[in-house]
Amino acid sequence: MKNQDNIDDLLKKALSEEDIEVLSKIEDQGIFDLMAANFQGKLKWVAMFSVVIMFLLTGIAFYCFFEFFNATDLREMMLWGAGMGLSMMAVGQLKTWHWMQMDKNSLLREIKRLELQISLLAKK
Repeated sequence: MKNQDNIDDLLKKALSEEDIEVLSKIEDQGIFDLMAANFQGKLKWVAMFSVVIMFLLTGIAFYCFFEFFNATDLREMMLWGAGMGLSMMAVGQLKTWHWMQMDKNSLLREIKRLELQISLLAKK
């Protein structure tokens, strides 16, 4: 890891001020920055909609959970348990979609960084 930091420092020293400014915009981001990036761009409405759906499904799962313990016969318990399980699986799938979007954005940022470095090498 230390060797990678040295290479990064050498690259930054070789860049002009404008290039450093561009690279600073695409530097590695923290987890909260990556999460916030999901709510920007063309698909922000899908991300917002999926968050609303996740909250609704979580509420349904909690309702099913409480009704499961209030059920009197086995059939009702199975149905409420299935409702809770399906709701939580749907929440999990939506969260997986968000994590995949974060990964995609991170990969795109890395590709842009490589494109910038290649264009700088091509100018020299």
